Amino acid sequence: MAAQDFRIVDGLFYTKEHLWVKAEGDDAVVGITDYGQHQLGDVVYVELPQVDSEVESGDKVASIESVKAAIDIFSPLTGKVISVNDDLKDDPSLVNTDPYGEGWLYEMKMSDPSELEDLMTADDYRAYIEEIESEEEL
Repeated sequence: MAAQDFRIVDGLFYTKEHLWVKAEGDDAVVGITDYGQHQLGDVVYVELPQVDSEVESGDKVASIESVKAAIDIFSPLTGKVISVNDDLKDDPSLVNTDPYGEGWLYEMKMSDPSELEDLMTADDYRAYIEEIESEEEL
């Protein structure tokens, strides 16, 4: 598939591990991108972080199991987890069907909002996906 086949939402931040971050003030919602969920295939289980846990950028905070693979999710930001998407316990496929909406993973209070500057913009992420896809065609 080509990069333009995947939904990439403007105004969000992205990581090379295919996570998205929606920042509002000091709060940030984290989820997996459309490209990321597509690579995983059908999600069958999501392990979420504990509410009130303190996480550093790069810490393992969650895991996702699909019919193809199991992956660890590493926090793109430092802060405190303030809520998790409990709907994923009953319906982990929301990660596949609505990755930027009902399929979000967790929300956190950022300790250092300047860490957002280390993440990619939507345009940067599109270019990154194009790079990955062109390498896979070789």
